Amino acid sequence: MKKFATAIVMKETPIKKELVDQLIAELGIKDFAKATIREVKQVAAKAEQASGVEFIKMEMGIPGLPAAQVGVDAQVKALQDGIAHSYPDIQGYPELKKQASRFVKAFIGLDVAPEGCVPVSGSMQGTFASFLTCSQASRQKDTVLFIDPGFPVQKMQLQVMGVKYETFDVYDFRGEKLRPKLESYLKQGNICAIVYSNPNNPAWICLNEQELEAIGSLATQYDVIVMEDLAYFAMDFRKDLSVPFQPPYQPSVGRYTDNYILLISGSKAFSYAGERIGVTCISNKLFHRHYDDLAQRYEGLPFGLVFSTRMLYALSSGTSHSAQYAMAAMLRAATDGEYDFRREVSIYGERAHKLKEIFCRHGFHVVYDKDLDEPVADGFYFTIGYKQMTSGQLAKELMYYGVSAICLITTGSHQEGLRVCTSFIEDHQYAQLEERMQIFEANN
Repeated sequence: MKKFATAIVMKETPIKKELVDQLIAELGIKDFAKATIREVKQVAAKAEQASGVEFIKMEMGIPGLPAAQVGVDAQVKALQDGIAHSYPDIQGYPELKKQASRFVKAFIGLDVAPEGCVPVSGSMQGTFASFLTCSQASRQKDTVLFIDPGFPVQKMQLQVMGVKYETFDVYDFRGEKLRPKLESYLKQGNICAIVYSNPNNPAWICLNEQELEAIGSLATQYDVIVMEDLAYFAMDFRKDLSVPFQPPYQPSVGRYTDNYILLISGSKAFSYAGERIGVTCISNKLFHRHYDDLAQRYEGLPFGLVFSTRMLYALSSGTSHSAQYAMAAMLRAATDGEYDFRREVSIYGERAHKLKEIFCRHGFHVVYDKDLDEPVADGFYFTIGYKQMTSGQLAKELMYYGVSAICLITTGSHQEGLRVCTSFIEDHQYAQLEERMQIFEANN
């Protein structure tokens, strides 16, 4: 009696594979694992248009909520009052500097003087100017160290300015393992700055006080500047960080060293991404510190004034004047307890919880799943992997199912998987994702 093998019948994917493959080829993408956010977005948009199938877009880290009304009202009034005709002070609108200082005290518990709170055209410009200043502060310290995974564009900024960088994936170096790993780089004597985001983009892990103490003490010991990217300010939704001037506060390295720069963005916490506004907060000691190499190059100016009157002035001659009024109003309202920005953005955590459940129900796993002993928070981003698929295979395969996300390799991660952003998810798309992942699971 003959035995016949059972044929595996593949279910049709929502979008034809040939269409996606053709679009990828037309864009000249040789390795989809290394496709940029913009390239993934372009493939998704073209595939959606050609197929008529709605994409579940998870690649772009763009706020999916309305801009904070208190900011809009303040900016509109400033424009109506004629502020657009006037150049902003390179140091920033005094009221914004004052409110940024109060905000840092209220939600981080740190004392940063108003003079050290300098408005920038989004944290992107803040990191660019910070990289320039840090990399020129000491001639022998010419390399930036990233605690990855992280925001890919920051490395591109260094590539543009010709500054070297080192990087390591923090996945295997949490807790007590972090200090020796960091020190292995710092003891070489060439690191000028350490960079990380907290909460982390893309993993959404949150460095704890023990880890921040290790970073801070080593930064002091080896005279290195820490750039703390707080783009997702207070978005660890496992804790109530919403009450001004009361603990718990947003964790920060600023409690453990004077060598720090805080990058506070209006884009995510206040959904004010379009106006390109943020504040770079330089510690009081670092702001006034004189570095011999900076002094020689910039007429004896201290670190903080080199940052503002040289770097920012050369880059943009200041930050949008009316947007500074918006940021000042948003920071003031939050600090005075009139505007609970945390409540507004908590929807990202709710979306992440629902999306994780759907993916995990169909064989996916969360890549960065733990903050030491506790599950990682639900938030703006999370990470997924699928069985033995590589990042590139998974990202490309999901495109056939109308789901777009970026590969972790582009963020400096050594893990196989994707970054998922929750910001654009609509309520009706949970059912879409459930249906599509059922087909994905059946086919894989």
